[in-house]
Amino acid sequence: MIQTSQEKTTAWLPELLYTEGRVRRDMALEADARGHIRRVVPAAEVNADSVIQLKRRALLPGLVNAHSHAFQRVIRGRTEYRTSEGGDSFWTWREMMYSAAMRLSPEDLYDASRMSFLEMALSGITSVGEFHYLHHAPDGKPYADANLLAKEVVRAARDVGLRIALLRVAYARAGHLAPPNERQLRFIERDAENYLVNAEALQAALAQGDGEDNAVWMGIAPHSVRAVPLPYLKEIIHFAAERSLPVHMHLAEQPAELTACREEYGRTPIQLLESEGLLSDRFTGVHAIHVTPEEAHILARARALVCACPTTERNLGDGVVPADLFFREGVRVALGTDSHAQIDLLEDARELELNLRLEKLERAVLSRKNDEMSSLAARLLDCATLHGAESIGANSGSLEPGRLADFFTVDLDHPSIAGASVEDILPCIVFSLAPAGVREVFVGGKPVIEDGQHPAQTKIVRSFAELQRRLWS
Repeated sequence: MIQTSQEKTTAWLPELLYTEGRVRRDMALEADARGHIRRVVPAAEVNADSVIQLKRRALLPGLVNAHSHAFQRVIRGRTEYRTSEGGDSFWTWREMMYSAAMRLSPEDLYDASRMSFLEMALSGITSVGEFHYLHHAPDGKPYADANLLAKEVVRAARDVGLRIALLRVAYARAGHLAPPNERQLRFIERDAENYLVNAEALQAALAQGDGEDNAVWMGIAPHSVRAVPLPYLKEIIHFAAERSLPVHMHLAEQPAELTACREEYGRTPIQLLESEGLLSDRFTGVHAIHVTPEEAHILARARALVCACPTTERNLGDGVVPADLFFREGVRVALGTDSHAQIDLLEDARELELNLRLEKLERAVLSRKNDEMSSLAARLLDCATLHGAESIGANSGSLEPGRLADFFTVDLDHPSIAGASVEDILPCIVFSLAPAGVREVFVGGKPVIEDGQHPAQTKIVRSFAELQRRLWS
């Protein structure tokens, strides 16, 4: 029988393969020509048209970055000093971020986003949820295409080779009773009707451009209770429910946010969302730092997710995500790199645990009694893979038949994990791997990173360096 190109299969044979919570030897991953996993089988049972040997490699599911502000890569290193007599915080950092956001042209946004996405790919990330809130020109006037900037970000992700969920942000105001902030002019869509017209247009454009690649889709992202008043919020979340779209929202990141919400509504943000019926299994609360046990139970009951961003949260002094509380309640925790102070999702995974060790003065906080050696590492890896995929609506995150063939490999001889055995390789990867230990990255079975390099890496880095010179000189 003659096979068509659509029926041809590829098999990858690494030394070690992570599947179903375990690292195993002599296993192979098979995928079809459409980039979907057919099966994971013992190497001796491989039946594929082409076989790719991955010597001295461990193969793992691709990482999923559930929360990114790609343009903020331009301010890395430029905010690490004191700017206020009263002490620096998220709020002083935010004003510095706004100053950069006001100056980016569409092409600048493309170059900045492409740099962020390149770093993601090099570290094993295969899909990203881009929390996108730059909509207008710097003077606040819409572009002829209201979604021009969103499309530039999508173009950047696809040119690098990542899948992207464009989480289109709704932003209506500076806050309850707060005067307008001129530095937010690029974000503002004052009413739900305007927002939804633009969201529908973007969803249609992304669907038309994506074909059957499952590479680009849209989600709804009310920025926060502070930025979106309740009637607006209810209308756009209803829109998302009708279309089964993911919903992402900054939630309980700052104590000031809780205070303002109580002043306006007499409830905390989580209490407000529950009482208005706005939580669901498609809802992801980003950050969720200042959360009570009762509120964690509310999120669990709704099957909502949390997206923690520990490398950004520590950089901004936001606080420590109570991952122990969420794990205990059964709340799924995804991960994001947010402001891109650092792009290394495995660092975010390990920080879920390590930050709690510092706070509680004990070890293995998220471990269970009688855990196996790799159990904690497996749960943290789920946050960086499976839960991230569930959060943004990606059919990836684990190496199961029918899922997308998105995966990365690790050099078993890299100094950061050298000498690890099958029994401890997963904890070594999750807790100790340096980003340079990632060597190959595949999205839909197609190579994006080969031997630690992207084919357009030099061009992307040079374009970004020129952007930085123009922005800051």
